Amino acid sequence: MTDRAHSAIAVLGAGSWGTALAILLAHNGHDVRLWGHLPEDIAALVKDRENKAFLPGIPFPQGIRPETDLATALDGVTEILVVVPSHAFRAVLTSISPLLDNHPGIAWATKGFEPGTQRLLSDVAKELLPGSELAVISGPTFAGEVGRCLPTAITVAATTEQHALRMADLLHAPWFRAYTTDDMVGVQVGGASKNVLAIAAGIADGLGFGANTRAALITRGLTEIMRLGIQMGGRSETFMGLAGLGDLVLTCTDNQSRNRRMGLALAEGLTIDEARTRIGQEVEGVHTAMEVFRLASRQGVEMPISEQVYQVLYEGLDPKSAVHHLLERTQRPEGL
Repeated sequence: MTDRAHSAIAVLGAGSWGTALAILLAHNGHDVRLWGHLPEDIAALVKDRENKAFLPGIPFPQGIRPETDLATALDGVTEILVVVPSHAFRAVLTSISPLLDNHPGIAWATKGFEPGTQRLLSDVAKELLPGSELAVISGPTFAGEVGRCLPTAITVAATTEQHALRMADLLHAPWFRAYTTDDMVGVQVGGASKNVLAIAAGIADGLGFGANTRAALITRGLTEIMRLGIQMGGRSETFMGLAGLGDLVLTCTDNQSRNRRMGLALAEGLTIDEARTRIGQEVEGVHTAMEVFRLASRQGVEMPISEQVYQVLYEGLDPKSAVHHLLERTQRPEGL
């Protein structure tokens, strides 16, 4: 436990990542209300004092209080951390908006764009919670490793420096380091887009194309992410940091990544639904591939790897053909 001031924090979303962050915050001495919308799941958390479904074997510290009632979870908190899938982000913020009377800070660890509109989640938050201080948490993190207190570093981007520093302080632990930035666009684009590239890496590895191919996909994938992010107002240095390159390397190279495992399953011949069943958790990259494809088209940004992932997921393209399509593209200088 650290010696910082005690805070009351609501973590909305009791999946693996929300639970891991709740555990971290509780280890740091904070009063954490871990909210989930399914009563039977929250009842199990109360009974077991661990999340056996998503983080088995990691007991809850004393400071975690699982909740199903949203108003109770939010009562008196100074910070709200939203950790739900991107397709549920708007619904959750819509639900909490009438319950807020003390204007707590709002942060999220969700990685994705709003489905259908391709809007950044910060734009959704500004619309639904006008006047609130906003922050996004992103970086190379696997929930199980954070839950087990293994060394980790992330990036916090916020609308104000004060909020970024406050969030970083809430999260900071001897094993967990939080860096700060004001580049909310870059952090969000990097965190969302890398999931699509992780599916590509999984496909290539599942087809046995080797380490050379994986390295090429990561490198050229980073170029794609930077093109899109800079076009949208992000900064190049953000994409070379934890929320860009760091997160991309992690999700493309380790089988703890659900998105990489989706790619491996597709290469094996499984359908998306069969792969989801095997993985047993949300796979954000499947949704994000559609949004990135539409966003890149609208922005006039070339993203050939992401486009091939979209074609595999939504147009029935054979995964092996997708890789060959990339290899057959016209030669060009590497910087393009």
